[in-house]
Amino acid sequence: MTAPTLADFLRARRDATTPASVGLRSGERRRVPGLRREEVAMLADMSVDYYIRLEQGRESGPSGQVLDALAAALDLDDDGRGHLYRLAGLAPRPRADRFAERVDPELLRLMDSWTGTPALVINSAYDVIAGNRLGNALFGGFPVSRNLMEKVFLDPDSRSFYADWEAAAANAVAGYRLAEGRSPDHPRIRAVGDRLLVTSPDFARLWTENRARGKRLETKRFVHPAVGEMTLSMHTFDVAAAPGQQLLCYQAEPASRSADALSLLGTIAASGAPGWADARSSAS
Repeated sequence: MTAPTLADFLRARRDATTPASVGLRSGERRRVPGLRREEVAMLADMSVDYYIRLEQGRESGPSGQVLDALAAALDLDDDGRGHLYRLAGLAPRPRADRFAERVDPELLRLMDSWTGTPALVINSAYDVIAGNRLGNALFGGFPVSRNLMEKVFLDPDSRSFYADWEAAAANAVAGYRLAEGRSPDHPRIRAVGDRLLVTSPDFARLWTENRARGKRLETKRFVHPAVGEMTLSMHTFDVAAAPGQQLLCYQAEPASRSADALSLLGTIAASGAPGWADARSSAS
C-alpha cells in the first residue's frame, strides 16, 4: 500500500462528486464523471491554478480555511473532512497504545453476559480480537480469517453470507481507508491492505475510489448457513480505554423473523457446534 496523499484524495473525491450534489447543473454533456477542476475551485472560492497545484501535489500546507472550503465543495461528511485534515497534516494522529491488542477483562465479562446480542471487538486493522459466543457464531467461527476485511474479500462464502455483498464491501473499504489515514504507519493495517491489493481485484477496485467513512449505525443483512436470513442493526462504539479498538454489537428487531433466527443461532452455539462455541479469540 502506498501512503495516502492529499492529492490522491482530492482527485478521487472530485471524480466521485456529482454536479447535482453540490447544486450545479448536470444536464450538459460532460467529459468527466464528476466535477471539473474549475468547478471545485469556484465552489471553494480559490484560484483554479492553486487548486490544480493542490491536486498535483505541488502545493503543501493548505490552511484550515482552505480545507473547510474544499470539504464543502466536495460535499464531504465529517469522516471525509477529518480524513482531509489528516492528509494535510492539520490533525493529530491518535495516541499509540501498547495495550491496543488486549481487551479489558471487564468488557469481556460484559460481552459474555449479552447472550442474545452478538458482539465483537476489533482493532484498527479490523482484526477480531474478542467476540462473545453469539458473535462468533454469527460469523461461523471465522473459518478463513479473524480479520473482517479478509472475511469480506477472501472468504469464498462471503458473497452468500452478506446479502448485499457490494454494499458491505464498499463500506468495509471506506472504513479501512479512514483507519489508514488515522494511522498511516500502522504495520498491521498496511500488511492487511497490501495482501488484499494483491489477492482481491474487488478490494483494489474499491480502494482506488478513495472513500473514507467510519463505521456507524448500519443495517446489515446476513444469510447464515444454519438459520437463514437475518436483518440486524449494527452499533459501533469506540473503546475509550483502548484507542483503536471498537465494539460492534448486532441487534434484531424484537419479535421479528430475524430475532427468531438469532435465538436459534444462540441455541446452536450453546450446544457446542464445532467452531461456533468459543467465547472469544485467542488474541484476547
